[in-house]
Amino acid sequence: MTRKVDILDSTLRDGAQAEGISFSVEDKIKIVKTLDELGVSYIEAGNPGSNPKDIEFFKRMQSIELKNARLAAFGSTRRRDITVEEDNNVQSLLSAGTPVIVIFGKSWDFHVTDVIKTTLEENLNMIRETVAFFKKRNKEVIFDAEHFYDGYKANPEYAFKALQAAVEGGADCLVLCDTNGGSFPNEVYEITKKVTETFKVKIGIHTHNDGGMAVANSIMAVEAGASHVQGTYLGFGERCGNANLSTIIPNLQLKKGIQCIPKDKMVMLTHAARKIAEIANVTMNERDPYVGNSAFAHKGGMHIDGVAKATRSFEHVDPDLVGNKRRFLMSEVAGRRTILDKIREICPSVTKESSETEAIINRLKELEHQGYQFEGAESTFELIIRKQLGKYRPFFELESFKLITEQPTQSRPSASALIKVKVDGKAEITAAEGDGPVHALDRALRKALEVFYPELSSVHLTDFKVRVIDSKSATAAKVRVLIESTDGETVWTTVGVSTDIIEASWIALVDSIEYKLIKDLEKKIRVYL
Repeated sequence: MTRKVDILDSTLRDGAQAEGISFSVEDKIKIVKTLDELGVSYIEAGNPGSNPKDIEFFKRMQSIELKNARLAAFGSTRRRDITVEEDNNVQSLLSAGTPVIVIFGKSWDFHVTDVIKTTLEENLNMIRETVAFFKKRNKEVIFDAEHFYDGYKANPEYAFKALQAAVEGGADCLVLCDTNGGSFPNEVYEITKKVTETFKVKIGIHTHNDGGMAVANSIMAVEAGASHVQGTYLGFGERCGNANLSTIIPNLQLKKGIQCIPKDKMVMLTHAARKIAEIANVTMNERDPYVGNSAFAHKGGMHIDGVAKATRSFEHVDPDLVGNKRRFLMSEVAGRRTILDKIREICPSVTKESSETEAIINRLKELEHQGYQFEGAESTFELIIRKQLGKYRPFFELESFKLITEQPTQSRPSASALIKVKVDGKAEITAAEGDGPVHALDRALRKALEVFYPELSSVHLTDFKVRVIDSKSATAAKVRVLIESTDGETVWTTVGVSTDIIEASWIALVDSIEYKLIKDLEKKIRVYL
């Protein structure tokens, strides 16, 4: 590695400001442990003076020892026209007990005069005195120069004065913030370069993604000499989000030779992304570079053929380096070889000329004619192959199920399901409620099967899509249902087709559960062997 960059993750503060995201105290602790295990340098965990939840979190964290990261509390400079000691927010930062304090202050003169409504000189005093207050108490202090790039473009002399005030207070790191997220990479490079040439303390970068350039801007700042990068692990954040660290880290470490996390932790990138998305209860963007499910997915026959011959022909890095995996999508343009390769994953002895190969291809053609589509539903595709090869056994038998829906819906949940299943001759009857019939059916089925297969308690649906195949048939049209499921570590998708949306959902749901059970069984066998 040519150099080292410190990574500060602010998922617990910036990420929590994203629409639709809310972390409990337990959620925050789980994310801290995940990021610490990944090996980031700093975890900015929130403002202890903003709400009771963060107060409880910081109190809990005082008894938890981190292996790699340093915990940071976040807050503003003192308020105008009072002393640092009189500021309640400053005191709450001190009470958090963290070794690191991140202080943000204004560096754009417009914000000073029109937003916090004070004088330019008083703002500099607020910065200098607040930083000095924490340095006198042996804290590592990171100063976030809010709106720095916009401030520099409006009044470069004052923006530099704000940084100088932080340096005079003793700041360990000056972080240049593109708070509105509208700067361009060339601007970020040029301005950051001037800062790194002027100030001899560590320089950092904090970008937002409003112009779609947060990652590029962060990398250009590092190119200009920054050695501290802030962001959120999956790009969560207010408005369009923050710089995505799951993209920045591998770009810098694998492409630029700049160390961001310990080398042996790089293989954890994808796992950490899945885990954080699961804790945040959001559907991960599968097209995210490096860690997304589609990051190394190949569909076109020419692409697949090229990757089969030489992976670098259509892949910029080896997916194993970031803990991801290569996928060949089943589709009308994938080619016969792709199907054969998938068959060989299950039964290596099968050849292109084997009768099993022909039987499987014919079965796939028959199902495609019925409306099945296996692109993005490789789990169902694998189950079909297993059934044709005789390498499948059902894990349960459905006796019956009943669904009751309430219309108009007065309150949630709006549906209930009663289901009876049998496993090895033993029956189990269970009922559950849900937000709609499919959700109720899913919950009832898993509840019944958890009696026999406790590992299903970690499984839940993350996406549900319905598409009408032959719309000309009106209400008698066939529908294709795609169900995406996860156990918090892996994600898989299954498909069902029927003229009855409930039946199509049931087919996809059963495949989802059986796929999980098959994979768990194979894992146990490998461990035993």
